[in-house]
Amino acid sequence: MSPSRGEIAGAVVITAETAADVATREALLDRAMGPKRRKKSSEKLRRGRRPSEGLAFVARDASGVVTGTVRLWDVVLGEGGPATLLLGPLAVDPAIKNAGIGSALMRHAVAEAARLGHAAILLVGDAPYYERFGFSSAKTGSLAMPGPYERHRLLALELTEGALDGVQGTLKAAGRKLKAQTLPLVA
Repeated sequence: MSPSRGEIAGAVVITAETAADVATREALLDRAMGPKRRKKSSEKLRRGRRPSEGLAFVARDASGVVTGTVRLWDVVLGEGGPATLLLGPLAVDPAIKNAGIGSALMRHAVAEAARLGHAAILLVGDAPYYERFGFSSAKTGSLAMPGPYERHRLLALELTEGALDGVQGTLKAAGRKLKAQTLPLVA
């Protein structure tokens, strides 16, 4: 008999992502999302950047294995527009998909973003899944992603009422850049 959805979600612990989680997280994302994940418009906003401070999480099972991941990224809405967050990717090990781990990660990420004082979160995803967390396309009609994307999948959640009133333009990467790797000098 397999465990129920609540039993699996209750058996995971959500923690801050660490540097030691990077290889495991990348392998999990490859399994869950496939090789085309690196070509998405959202990925272009993340490339060369670090997640927003304090907003990168993993779900671990009872033995400490990473079973899910979610990160939030700093973006700006248009030229000189307000700062906000872009969520993604959210992924769970395909072997235990539909066990409530993704929902637990989402609730944790949204709560932490609110606790840290962020005003809104955007994402590109399936409305039927993300509506349960309060996301909709109601305030994204004047926003755009850089590169190709499906407009109806650009969703937003205001953490502060009115945070997205009147916003417009294309999302732009913001926040901390990754440090350039230094290569040893060869004589």
